[in-house]
Amino acid sequence: MNSYIEIWNLILKDLSKIYSDEVFKETFSNINKIYNKEEKIIILVETEFIKNKIYKMYFKKIQELIKIKIKKHLEIEFVSKEKNEKIDFKNINNENIKIEEKKINFNKYNSGNINSKYHLDNFVVGKSNKFAFKIAKKIIEEEKVTINPFYIFGKTGIGKTHLIQGIGNYIIEKKNKKVLYVKADGFIEEFTNQLRKAKMEDFNEKYRDIDVLLVDDIQIMAGATRTQMEFFKLFDYLYLNQKQIIITSDKAASELKNIMSRLTSRFESGLMVDIQSPDFAHRINILKKKVLEFQNNDPLKIKKEILELIAFSFVNNIREMEGALLRLLNYAQTFGYQIDLKVANEALDPLIKSKKNISYDEDVLEKIKLTVSKFFNISVRDLMGKKKQHKYTLPRHIAIYLIKELKGIPYNIVGSFFKRNHSAVFKAYQKIKKNYETDCKLKNSIDLILKKINS
Repeated sequence: MNSYIEIWNLILKDLSKIYSDEVFKETFSNINKIYNKEEKIIILVETEFIKNKIYKMYFKKIQELIKIKIKKHLEIEFVSKEKNEKIDFKNINNENIKIEEKKINFNKYNSGNINSKYHLDNFVVGKSNKFAFKIAKKIIEEEKVTINPFYIFGKTGIGKTHLIQGIGNYIIEKKNKKVLYVKADGFIEEFTNQLRKAKMEDFNEKYRDIDVLLVDDIQIMAGATRTQMEFFKLFDYLYLNQKQIIITSDKAASELKNIMSRLTSRFESGLMVDIQSPDFAHRINILKKKVLEFQNNDPLKIKKEILELIAFSFVNNIREMEGALLRLLNYAQTFGYQIDLKVANEALDPLIKSKKNISYDEDVLEKIKLTVSKFFNISVRDLMGKKKQHKYTLPRHIAIYLIKELKGIPYNIVGSFFKRNHSAVFKAYQKIKKNYETDCKLKNSIDLILKKINS
């Protein structure tokens, strides 16, 4: 393998599968010049920040991939345009150096392409998406098309696109079939353009000469009557020819507005499966998976309490949650901070403040406060206050324990309710949790309070 561009492109392809799309594009997408001399590659990046980030977070993985790809030692160095004084490019012998002017061929994912990072084996399964995932596995394992169409619905940012593109990537890689992914708005635009240019023959050839059609966000077709008519014809053609059709939407087919009834009835004739928002434990597992991707497979850099903070603060949208994690990692890396709770709060505070709906159920929290204060015959003000007499601290600690147990809220968030720091809340929770097992009176009190809360 003589071309260093070829080697680097292979490395990039593997990196795009390992790391998230956000990380990949932010770090590697602007690299377009490679210099080589003997057994050394010199890669020019835009800034010192990007260079330092690559060395700190991705360089080890790049070296591993080079060894795997070419099975020999090859030195690699990153230099920045800001500070490339380390290498005098003008004085390098032109006979020994080849400047690759051709830009790296990145996948610029558009409406007709599938994102190579989305696979079923990196789709984090939980209660909210287990049924949809099981059906996806069934589709890729069966030789014949038996579930058609497969209609997946749920709110934005909960993994629908990941799932259907994971199906597509598997079928492309393992079954060598023609798969076309398109967002509904892309389909509308392409149909309109080809119709205007009188090139519907090309349009039909593209969309009919396939084995699998993946359509994302079908609700976008609402009101586009002419496009819907064309899609109806395409749907029937593919269906009658036993081609797999998979569709996503933000709502059930019966709830789609301004979509022709003959289309929605086609959707309903297949299997409709919803994906719900992931629960707290599921969100933690998603974050753990993302930490592995973002941090070169080193999951120890972010403590559980920080993952809990992110999972608690970003409930309904996985992409938002992953974006928060990415912000935290880049914030810490930029300023050279170790990631602790203080740094996490600093980094995420603007995002958390901008969210209108915090994830805890205020009614439940209010009920816990009222029930505990009434049980111990104290005021809510004293329960939430700072009086240190036992008649106030015990109910306060029990309230902290119940909020943590019932809602899974991170310690620092619980602390914000009581105007206590993380350490004080942690100690209060651990004390009640320990004594609950040995103190019968305490156990009975908590059990009675729980019954009242749940009644």
